[in-house]
Amino acid sequence: MEFFHPLIATAVYRSIPPSVRVAMHGMAAQALVDDGQGAAAAARHLLEMHPDGDPWVVQQLRQAARDSFSAGAPDAARRYLARALREPPDVEDRAEVLFELGSANLLHDPATTINQLRAALEEPKTEQSLREAITYRLAQALAHTGQLADASDLLSEEAKRATSSRTRLRMQAEQFKWNSVRVDEENSPARSRLLAQFAKRITGRGLAERHILGLRAWDAAMRGEPAVTALEYAEQALDGGMSWTDQDFGFEVPASVAVTLMYCDQPGRAEDLFNTGIVEFEAKGWRGAHLSFVYTLLGYVRFRRGRLAEAEDFVRNGLQIADRIGHGTPAQWYAIGTLIETLLARGNTEDAQRVAHTYKLGDGFPQAVVYPDPQAVFGKLLLAQGRVEEAVQHLAAAGKRLDLRGTRNPSWSPWQLDLALAQVAREPELARATAAEAVSRARAFGTSSVIGHALRVAAAATDPAQAAVLLQEAVDHLEQSPAACELAHALVDHGTALHTLGDPHRAAQQLYRGMETAAACGADGLARRARSQLASAGLRPRRLHTFEQDTLTVAENTAAGHAALGLDNTAIAARMNTDAQVVSELLSAVFTKLGTDRLGLRRALGV
Repeated sequence: MEFFHPLIATAVYRSIPPSVRVAMHGMAAQALVDDGQGAAAAARHLLEMHPDGDPWVVQQLRQAARDSFSAGAPDAARRYLARALREPPDVEDRAEVLFELGSANLLHDPATTINQLRAALEEPKTEQSLREAITYRLAQALAHTGQLADASDLLSEEAKRATSSRTRLRMQAEQFKWNSVRVDEENSPARSRLLAQFAKRITGRGLAERHILGLRAWDAAMRGEPAVTALEYAEQALDGGMSWTDQDFGFEVPASVAVTLMYCDQPGRAEDLFNTGIVEFEAKGWRGAHLSFVYTLLGYVRFRRGRLAEAEDFVRNGLQIADRIGHGTPAQWYAIGTLIETLLARGNTEDAQRVAHTYKLGDGFPQAVVYPDPQAVFGKLLLAQGRVEEAVQHLAAAGKRLDLRGTRNPSWSPWQLDLALAQVAREPELARATAAEAVSRARAFGTSSVIGHALRVAAAATDPAQAAVLLQEAVDHLEQSPAACELAHALVDHGTALHTLGDPHRAAQQLYRGMETAAACGADGLARRARSQLASAGLRPRRLHTFEQDTLTVAENTAAGHAALGLDNTAIAARMNTDAQVVSELLSAVFTKLGTDRLGLRRALGV
């Protein structure tokens, strides 16, 4: 029947006695299914029926939930499954319904998911394959609520029950994943050695094996092994593809591989992977912790590239989603640390302090490995506020904890670099030793961005003449990296050192470049410092140039094409009838715009 006006339809509907109305909903549901319109069309009527233990109703509601997931409507799927559970299902189906409902709730309410999945594991009639799937999903829910030890113990216990070698391998891979982010892991170096042995022995290229290779790439980057090693394993993991929405394997390893590429000076490729993840999530209607993580980490990539305004926008979106999920979750910690880092880079110390105060950052730190490390970020914030002694305490404590885990890469956590800056005023000798160790670790990892960053900080702990030499080397390295904001810092510091040494012409060149680069990055505090230095040198800051960040000029494109073919800067200068410094500046702009270094230039250009 069709009604002329919805008010008439509502009046007629309400006039039907409740018991009759419920029965008519059941008849309508059956009629729709018989007519071939599917379970999703019948589900709205099934929701109005009283629970009666009808297996047909459970079957239709579960099918409607599956259809809703496929159509990108997870909220509807949760309603249908919750109603199916109240029907209730037959004993042999109850574990599966609990599993499906728990999986649907994972995105928005991981705490409820844990209760539902634990209940599913306790069901007496559960097939082994279903039990394994429940275990993986329950471990993920426990990890997302910070219960990493429980997740690891669960996988360890279930691995003992497994009869298949492939299942045990998968359980081991899941343990590697969650143990790698446990603060209380007893022997992190031993786990890393075992993971390295697993990765060497892998001959197949199934999804479980590729996830182990991805974890190996991430572990290599955290521990500060050569970047080429981390990149090699990352490429192997990506060979064959990784889905961000595979509910059996989760999104964590694809995200870790993407971040590994970022640390290895390939942020452009990392962004491509994160954008793929966002598209997959939105296509399925996922709006929970998964999307929060990806928005935050995409913001972190933009922060590392020096696109600070964009980074702040992405991270605030990620934090907004994380706030809805719950306080103290890993997703929230990721967003808080990244937002504070970004605000400090922009020169907004007061805003960063407000974020730290709102989320009580100094009152305690998470029991999960989070990047950027929250305690190190808090130390950096204290340093920016001039609270040097407190900054030293927190940075040293963070460093001790990370060193015990074998996490020695200053690209992953630059706590040593910030500690050296905190030590300069009162303990200059100790600051030089701290910076020297950081430079050594940076050279071992081998990316231009972290070497340049470390050299810039080392320059702050030495005399002006030696500082100028270190800063020139820092600029040379950073011009070969996509780290635009760090390059701006090095240029401004180098210009300041040259001015102190009485070389006003070169000082002006570096300060102008540093000011323009800082302004393009959105590093307003650094741009103001460059302007102040120019004014103190008696130079008028010129009008800032604007440019399209992602579009290569003709000269940049020409230089990039030669570099992709393997020519060095001197040879490129000869081809272009210019000098090597001009080529270096052109390629620096190329690396910044494309989000890569020389190693990834061919791929970025599509050569």
